[in-house]
Amino acid sequence: MSTSTSPANGSPSVTELVSGILSDVQNLGMQHLALFRHEVKQDIRKASDGVSSLAIGLAIMQVGALLLCLMVVYLLSEMVAGLSLWKCFGIVGAVVSAAGAIAFVYGAKKLKSVENISNATAEIIKDDARWLTQPK
Repeated sequence: MSTSTSPANGSPSVTELVSGILSDVQNLGMQHLALFRHEVKQDIRKASDGVSSLAIGLAIMQVGALLLCLMVVYLLSEMVAGLSLWKCFGIVGAVVSAAGAIAFVYGAKKLKSVENISNATAEIIKDDARWLTQPK
């Protein structure tokens, strides 16, 4: 705000006061937009982390499913003898599938925690816009 004063009574003029108020409103609006932009970036970062966890979980579960299918094939081909081969495939397939399921659930929980837009910041910006556009 300007520090100059009118010569008559030593207080700022109406023009200077209005100019200072408009400058303060502009600064406040810019700060709100910067906060909003920061919160949106955080939400995007959370969403990308969740999506990557989902993709990794899905890929791991696919490997596990492939191993479980191979287990069934070997089980059918060696119904009576040679149980050690299909047991190995079964153990590895179950462990890989469980790890993939854990990563998938973790990613889904992360995605649920992401908000579309920060509600508080969005409301503040809407209030600022309403205040600026109200007829005086």
